[in-house]
Parts: sequence; structure tokens; C-alpha cells
Amino acid sequence: MSLPKLDVITMGRCSVDLYGQQIGARLEDIGSFAKSVGGSPTNIAIGTARLGLKTGLITRVGDEQMGRFVREQLAREGVSATGVVTDKERLTSLVLLSVENDKTFPLIFYRDNCADAALCEADVKKEFILSAKALLVTGTHFARANTAAAQRKAMKIAKKAMRRIIIDIDYRPNLWGLAGHGAGESRYIKSSKVTSHLQKILADCDLIIGTEEEVHIAGGTTNTLKALKNIRKISKGIIVLKRGPMGCVVYPSAIPASLEEGIVGRGFPIEVYNVLGAGDAFMSGFLRGWLKDEPYETCATWANACGAFAVSRLLCSPEYVYWDELQYFLKNGSPFKALRKDETINHLHWALGRRALPKQILSFAIDHRKSLEDVADKVGASYDRLPPFKRLAVKAMAKVSKGRPGYGTLLDDKYGREAMFDAEKLGLWIARPVEDPGSRPLRFEFSQEMGGRLIEWPVTHTIKCLAAYHPDDSPEMKRKQQQKLMHLYLAARVVGRELLIEIVASKNGPMLDDTVSRVMEELYAIGIKPDWWKLEPQENGAAWDAIGKVIDARDPLCRGVVVLGLDAPEAELAKGFKTVADKVHVKGFAVGRTIFLEAAEAWLAGKMTDAVAIDNMAAKYASLVKIWNEARS
Repeated sequence: MSLPKLDVITMGRCSVDLYGQQIGARLEDIGSFAKSVGGSPTNIAIGTARLGLKTGLITRVGDEQMGRFVREQLAREGVSATGVVTDKERLTSLVLLSVENDKTFPLIFYRDNCADAALCEADVKKEFILSAKALLVTGTHFARANTAAAQRKAMKIAKKAMRRIIIDIDYRPNLWGLAGHGAGESRYIKSSKVTSHLQKILADCDLIIGTEEEVHIAGGTTNTLKALKNIRKISKGIIVLKRGPMGCVVYPSAIPASLEEGIVGRGFPIEVYNVLGAGDAFMSGFLRGWLKDEPYETCATWANACGAFAVSRLLCSPEYVYWDELQYFLKNGSPFKALRKDETINHLHWALGRRALPKQILSFAIDHRKSLEDVADKVGASYDRLPPFKRLAVKAMAKVSKGRPGYGTLLDDKYGREAMFDAEKLGLWIARPVEDPGSRPLRFEFSQEMGGRLIEWPVTHTIKCLAAYHPDDSPEMKRKQQQKLMHLYLAARVVGRELLIEIVASKNGPMLDDTVSRVMEELYAIGIKPDWWKLEPQENGAAWDAIGKVIDARDPLCRGVVVLGLDAPEAELAKGFKTVADKVHVKGFAVGRTIFLEAAEAWLAGKMTDAVAIDNMAAKYASLVKIWNEARS
């Protein structure tokens, strides 16, 4: 028998959670929701993957957009979906949640004939179970005959193969039919039926984890110590009692005379923001230690820390901690009891959670508004011709990119809306400008309030902002520029969009080897950490080295730099590409007028057909791509 490739497989509930974004409001009054993957075992699969375990999931999702969202997110998180079945007849379950106050968290389960509730024995494949060192089952999925049978089959396979078996008691009374639809937040209702069901399972479990209420239902009494002893009579497994703000207690063997006599880990006093999903984060932390054979104290400490992060943030799985983030916190702590207010940790979490991108991004920039308006004015063409021209540019991109990763575009909202839809279908990396062209000090185009505008953008689109900024600018000019960029940076983080800052210094002062690096240093110094920089070609490698040193010192998690073109001829760009060929921080280019200007003038003047314009731009774009790749190789 081959060695297991996975550390743990979880099985059971899988949903799409819709979290109310207005804190302190009744669920009836929520106006907007944030979408995320949910369901206890699915959360745990993601949580453990973020902590470095190799994880798989057994569940069902619907054959629709929500089911595909779940699958795509699992892939991004590195969770094996081999055991995820697509149900052609049922919908992916939904959960609506809100934070009314620090003790009230209303939630509604939309689980009428849902996909994950139809999980059955046929969905459990022996080969997949044997591919993992451990199996995690959940109490709620023993509430239905078919899902209970599926979990028992998985447990039987795992036990025969001497795999570890874990149970998250995961007691939701209304999912056992003991409470109404509006009582989703109810945590405990006494039921001898549920107790009997769970106790038949516990004997085969190596690790049993639950809150005090969950231990009560498993042990058949609301006396916590007695409930623990009742569980111990049934099972030799390790019992972990979750006690909320008091952390947890681990009982590896006999139950002591008092709750406090078990093994405890380090605690973390924090402000409670939202308790929903905290138990799944806790379980993830404990499993990271337990499945790596760490001491119980370490397992408990990691579990407590993961739970602390979860209750200090709004969402479930999207805000679970990453391994490097956890290690940073354990080493350095935080001055904030509300961990969501710690900017250092927030940046670490944001950077670690960004979507994966190719190693380089070679972009055809067609976000120009003023430049194309000038061309239209020159040849006497209407501005109404600009949107169709941008669509031709995207067709040129398609001829070069051919569906391959590593290509991108910059497109604007003013003339590039339809072209942007075309680019989206090609799978291109897309950045969109927000600056008012030519403004200095910086102003935003259309509106100075960015949050409401950015929330309408797809989550995959990057915000691009050009700032004409020189380090020798007057203090007042710098203050205005920095204030505007900070406003944009904060808005980008709130709405969860990546930010690219473009710096053009050459038009406002001399260009020395440290000119651009000084600008970057000043922006980093006030707390702005863009995901990308878009920078002018530099005269020599020393200037690029200075830029690299600033990034390494201030934000080593920065995505990197793309080089802009500034209407330079191809030969000059080729020289610049050779200069950055060995610069690890430079990840690509974003060139526009060098590619499109000739075609734009001829096409807008009616002297060039669509096909010729497309071929003209494709040839220039392809030539730059070839020059770039040859320089890099």
C-alpha cells in the first residue's frame, strides 16, 4: 500500500455563506452581503490547508455558479476536490448570517434538499480515503440517514487501514430538526436521540473536539465534567474541550477531578467581533499540531491563536490565518485586542491570500483617454469611435496571447467598457485607471469617493493609479499627493482589490539613480503598500537595484514592478528590457502608445481597415513580447 499523500480528509457540510456587511444591524436590516465558502468541514479543509497541511474534502455541490465558486476557491486554497461530487439535481446550500452584537449572530440555513445533504455511501471512494493519514467527520452529518451512512462507510475504511479518525461534534439543533428556521444560532437543545446517535460514533474516534454545549449533547448531561466522563467511558480518544475566551483543555486519558486539571495551551485575550466559524479555525490549528505530532500544549496554543483570529474578523474561511501569519503573531503578538486593526498582520494576511498569478505579466496598455482624444481631434474623428477602437486592440491581444497565461491589459471605464468585457473572456490580467488624466496634484476621475465605485469592480481587476510625483516636489504638493494615494490604498484594502501605483517622475524634475526609489520610500513610510508598482524605464541597473532594495526592506511580499513605455520607440524599449533582464522585482511591462498610436491615427482617419489595424497592433505587441522574452532568457 502506497503512503498517504494527504494529511487529512474532511467530510460533510458545504455551503456558500452570505455575511451581512452592516455590523450591529438585525438580519432583517442588512443591505449588502459578502460571499464566502462555508460549512464546518469545508472551513476546516481550507483552514488546515492555509496552515500547511495537505487536505481533501468529501461533499456535494450543485451544478451551478455557487457550486463552481466553491470548487474554484478550493483549488485556490490547495484543497483536493477529488471527493467533491457535483449534484445535477440539487442546489449548493446557502447560509445567511449577520453580527447583531457581540453575543447575537442570527443565521438562516437554506438547506432544503440541498446538494451536500444528499451525500451518500456511493460518494465515498476507498482509494480517496486511503490517500490521507486522517479522516474528519462532523456531528451534523449524522443527522440524516444517507449522510450518516456515508460517514460511517468512510470511518470503517479509515479504521481498517489504521487511519486516525477525528470528530467535530458540530452540534446545530435546527439541523437535527429540533428548532425552527429562525433559530440557526441556537447552540444547545437537549435531545436523547442526538446523544444516542453521537455516542455510537465516539468509540471509533481518536480525537473528539467540541464546545461545552457540544460535549453536553455528546455526554448526555449539562454537567460538563460528568459529560466528559461519560464520553471517556465510551471512547479512548483524546478529548478537547473548547471554552471560548478561556481557550481549551485537552484530556488525553482519564478525566481529572476538575476541568482545569487537563492540558492547556497559551491563551490570547482579544475582542470578540464574530464567533461564527471560530470553532473551525480552532480545529484547523489543533490539527496542524496534532497531525504533525506536536505536544498537546503546542496543539492547544495554535488552536487558541487560530480561534482568536477568527473571532476578531468578520468572515469564516477567507479570514482564517495562514501559517506564516500565525508564526508572526506567536512570535511578535499584537498591540491590538481587535486583531483586524493590526495593519502589519492585515497586510501579511492580504498578501498571503492574493490569487496566484503567472511569473510575468506582459501588458498591452490601452487605458489612454487624453492621448486618444488628441488623436481623434487631430484627424477630426468623433470620440464615439474610441470604444470600438479599443475593442480592436483587444482582438490584437487575443492574436498574441492565444489564451496563454502571462498576458494583460490596462483598460479604462470611460472608453474601454465593452473592450473590458472582451478582455475578461480572454482571461487577461486587467488593470483599470482611476486618476484624472494629467492631474497634479492627483485627482480621481469621475468621483473623489472611491469605495462605492470600486465595490462594483470584479474582484480580479487591479486598481491602477498614476501619480506625477517627484521626490523634490514641495511639501504641500507631496502632502496632497500622499493624502490622495492613502485614500485610494485604504479603499482598495476595504473592498479587497489589488492596487498598482504608477509613478512618473521624469516630467517634474531630474532623474537620478535614487529618484524613483526615494518616491517609493516616501510612500512606504506613510503606510502605503501597493501590490504592484508601474515605473518608468531607468537609465541603468543601479537605479533598478535601488528600487529593489526599497521593496525588499519595506514590503518583500510586493507582487513586483511592471515597466511602462512612455511612447518610446521599440529600440529604446528593447534597451530598457535588457537593463531589467536580471532584476527579480521586475515582472513585466505595460506598453501602450508604442503599440497602438500608428494604428489609432490611421483607423480613426478612415485610412485603415479593422483587420489591418488589428494586425498592425498585434505585430507590434508580439514584437515587444519577443524582445522581452529574449532578454529574459
